[in-house]
Amino acid sequence: MKTVKYFLAFIVVIGLVAGMTSCQQKQEESQQAAQEQAAPMRTLVVATDATWPPMEMVDKDKNIVGFDIDFMQAVAEEAGFRVEFKNTAWDGIFGGLDLGNYDAVISSVTITDERKQNYDFSLPYINAGQVLTIPKTLEGVAVLADMTGKQVGAQIGTTGAMEAKKVEGVQAKNYDEIGLAFEDMASGRIQGVVCDTPVAADYALQKDEYKNKFKIVGEPFTQESYGVVVKKGNQEVLDLINQGIQAVQAKGIDKDLEEKWLR
Repeated sequence: MKTVKYFLAFIVVIGLVAGMTSCQQKQEESQQAAQEQAAPMRTLVVATDATWPPMEMVDKDKNIVGFDIDFMQAVAEEAGFRVEFKNTAWDGIFGGLDLGNYDAVISSVTITDERKQNYDFSLPYINAGQVLTIPKTLEGVAVLADMTGKQVGAQIGTTGAMEAKKVEGVQAKNYDEIGLAFEDMASGRIQGVVCDTPVAADYALQKDEYKNKFKIVGEPFTQESYGVVVKKGNQEVLDLINQGIQAVQAKGIDKDLEEKWLR
């Protein structure tokens, strides 16, 4: 009889211990979940040269807006981080990334083999080839090679500037901002501008002050893709951004943004 009593008591103790362990485990899981929820969301500082409409620009209220800005916000939302934009001049934007002044760059940056030697790129997020924009009054021009003996503007350090330099006889002129090149063309100081297709479309087809003055000639003469740039070897940030890009593309959010900014 005592043996049975002892056995039953043992069972009760085991049950109490198991119950206490289960309750403790649930409490720990609840505390961990609460801590995760309370933990601040990570913020990535992202540089952009907001002089490249409609991709990145400053609006009348001094807010940074454009396709790239909305796209990066969507990427951040899908990947679970916050993004803080830092308006940075193009000629120093990669140097700032090297110094760790920000985590990434999104600024209509074309993915090239040369740039990939020094930086890591995200998945491509949009295709944008180089095109030539000229005054409507200029005849006999179908391709960049037809601009021999004429001045052609482009933003310094861009693939547009690189392409203009490749053509023998074309007088390439570099600008700190692409808008300055279009201003010079409107004033007759240069005869053409080479830039990415979205930017050319914005200036030549949409801006009230230019749409009756300029035209895009021919087809894009390069095949290019934009990517988000991170410091070489920063795999953690790169994976986070790629995660967001994949989600944005899978949901078609990028196509909605193209319709909003590029059509």
